[in-house]
Amino acid sequence: MEQGFELYYREAGQGEPLVLLHGNGESSEYFAAQIEFFARQRRVLAVDTRGHGHSPRGDAPFTLGQFADDLAAFLDARGLHSVDLLGFSDGGNIAVLFALKYPGRVRRLVLNGANIYPAGMKPTVLGQVLLEYAAARLAALFDAKARDRVEMLGLMVHEPHIRPSELGRLDMPVLVIVGERDMISDRHSQLICDSLPQGEIVRLPGDHFVAAGNAAAFNAAVDDFLRR
Repeated sequence: MEQGFELYYREAGQGEPLVLLHGNGESSEYFAAQIEFFARQRRVLAVDTRGHGHSPRGDAPFTLGQFADDLAAFLDARGLHSVDLLGFSDGGNIAVLFALKYPGRVRRLVLNGANIYPAGMKPTVLGQVLLEYAAARLAALFDAKARDRVEMLGLMVHEPHIRPSELGRLDMPVLVIVGERDMISDRHSQLICDSLPQGEIVRLPGDHFVAAGNAAAFNAAVDDFLRR
């Protein structure tokens, strides 16, 4: 970890720790409804990923693997050895990488709209991301701000690359939760679930952003999973 580098986070509540990881280009603000709900009985920590929200970019590589290492350092600094972890979209991808790299540190895992390789996105969505990435790369030749967008979109274009067989190493209970109109293909979400020793899947009315758009149903499903 770089000298003086610290991730921004929002904390509320007391009890068993629940860590929330947001998606690409977003921040902990995305989880407003989850923070309010789960803080009634848990210690909730919603983290801004490196270069997102209020967290600095720093000098380390801008990769999902680095974000997983950042999370480990964040938890170490707070004396948290094991936590329940909920990741949305890229946050879910980070959560998988974290659980694979740091066995024993995740008690229960919730993956919302995660993908284990870029082609897990629906073809139309991946195609749009590739177009935006190409446009941003062109703009970056003339606009310094566009370089940040290249880096951000690059996470979706180039990462992650997790083999389904690797998920067999995750021996904790895992909830895969997706919107019925998710940008991740249903076949891919089912593949993730089927590759997990203790995986289960819940599909809710809504799109990729079901945690915000259908918060009551999302929170109830996650709460039921965490209480079991």
